[in-house]
Formats: sequence, structure tokens, C-alpha cells
Amino acid sequence: MTPDADDRAPYSTEDLAADSLRSAPPPANAHARTRGCGPFTVVEVVGEIDLATAVFLTEHLDAAAARPEPDVLVDLRQVDFFDCSGLRALCRAESRIRDRGGRLRIVSEAPRIQRLLSGAGLLGRFAPLPGIPGEDDDFRTQGNNP
Repeated sequence: MTPDADDRAPYSTEDLAADSLRSAPPPANAHARTRGCGPFTVVEVVGEIDLATAVFLTEHLDAAAARPEPDVLVDLRQVDFFDCSGLRALCRAESRIRDRGGRLRIVSEAPRIQRLLSGAGLLGRFAPLPGIPGEDDDFRTQGNNP
């Protein structure tokens, strides 16, 4: 068994781009769901991501990475715990997305996420965004002015 064997999605994602029947994101699970937001694919992560649950995140990241020139935002604002298994999933997905001409960014203002990225030497690779671009602008234009 290879070191990355545990971070594989429950189904093969290598041919997702070629398989028109699998072009939709995987179904939401207890730890991740995928949605579109303008030009972005947003993977929302919830709860605890560790060795036992990282596969649920990986499933969504692999599907997002299979698209041509993906622009992926991984929203970690609802994460309670995130360890090196989650970092491995992010690094693997970011490499695959970059190889396809895209980019992966994370969304989080949590100090614990910043400390984790800094301690792992990944803060430069994953400089967190405070929010999803465009969503805050939408809030300001939805009639909040009297």
C-alpha cells in the first residue's frame, strides 16, 4: 500500500473529465459539499477533518480538480478540527489543479488554520482569503440601505 492510499476517493476520479455522466459534483456528505459560485467551484468543509474523514473531502477535491482550468475555493470556515490528513488532501488537490491550469485557494479567518498552515510551511502556498469573492458584494447590494 502506498502512503497516499488512504486519501483516495471511494470511486476512481482519474477519468472524471472524460466521463460526461460524472461531470456533476459528488453528493454532499457529512464533511463536504460542492457548489458553484460565479466562476468558482466552492468546496465547503464542515466538522472535523482527520485521518478517518479526509477521504470525504478528497472525494470533492478530486471531482473539482477534474474540470478544465478549475478555480476552486475550499471554504474552511465551518471546520472544527483540521490535521495533516486534511493538509495532504489540499496539497494533492492543489498540485492536480495547478497541472490542469487552475488554482486552489482556501477561505478561512480562523487563527488555528493560519497556525497550522504556518507551522507546516504552507502559508505561502495557501494564503487564506477572508471570504468568498463576490458573496460579500452581493450582501451589500441586497437592499441593506434604507
